[in-house]
Amino acid sequence: MTEQTISLERMEEAVALFGSFDENIRTIERELGVSIVNREEELKVIGEGEAVLQGVQTVEGLLSLLSRGEVIDNQNVRYILDLVRNGRSGEIGQLAGDVLCVTARGKPIKAKTLGQKKYIEAIGKNIVTLGIGPAGTGKTYLAVAAAVAAFRDKQVNRIILTRPAVEAGEKLGFLPGDLQNKVDPYLRPLYDALFEMLGVDAYHKYLERGNIEVAPLAYMRGRTLDDSFIILDEAQNTSREQMKMFLTRIGFGSKVVITGDITQIDLPPDKASGLKEAMRVLQNVEGIAQCTLTGSDVVRHVIVQRIVKAYDDYEKAKKQDRAKGGGRR
Repeated sequence: MTEQTISLERMEEAVALFGSFDENIRTIERELGVSIVNREEELKVIGEGEAVLQGVQTVEGLLSLLSRGEVIDNQNVRYILDLVRNGRSGEIGQLAGDVLCVTARGKPIKAKTLGQKKYIEAIGKNIVTLGIGPAGTGKTYLAVAAAVAAFRDKQVNRIILTRPAVEAGEKLGFLPGDLQNKVDPYLRPLYDALFEMLGVDAYHKYLERGNIEVAPLAYMRGRTLDDSFIILDEAQNTSREQMKMFLTRIGFGSKVVITGDITQIDLPPDKASGLKEAMRVLQNVEGIAQCTLTGSDVVRHVIVQRIVKAYDDYEKAKKQDRAKGGGRR
């Protein structure tokens, strides 16, 4: 057995580090197979050699986040553990970043993973940013936060949020109401993000003034969008023609974020995804960045991360079987 000691500057650090009912420390102990004991202003990490080293690196990484004002929760702990186990503990110092936006309730919005940080930086530096990744990686949420921040700083005059109204196995025609009523459910995630950032009253005020527009992609045709922050969500469900139409709407002083998950395409099998084509066509165009988020950037419940990984593993196994001439279904 090996033992290493970590000194604490004050007891408050231990309280914040351990979390509610010692949840954070128990996660580290369970994942690495070590014991972590608090002795006054010291922590002792006890276990096998490599596991102890990883435990020390994880705790020190979390303490460095605490020293920069970050709040430690189970998602932080699991992400730091992943970095340490993948030999990337030296990158932990890059995690604490600037506040992107403050919600209507005063909650600061920051990048929670290195992938999210690169994504936010890309949005700031480029005219068009493609954010590709699985569910739960914050693609849309962070894009809306960046849009609200730009609007508050008067960098743009309008926020335009759009997405294609493509059915995931359902038919729009059977839904009640007019066209707007039919497409509103598809736009709900965008409404929810705006409500959180601005508050319901401010959202409706800006909507009435024309500063905010939430509309299906078809409504973008024939327009030129100047001085706007434009977000195209669920872009994997655009056709090639829709994507080209959308990209040619960009006007002076505008910024565009295109988000999508190329593993969840709801288009008919004979229709190519506009997002997948755009990723190939635009990869070397100046002013356009592509950011790929992965399962390690998932910031929802840990089960979502496990589901994403399980599907990734399944698809890889299928490809390997096909390459070998097998027939896994």
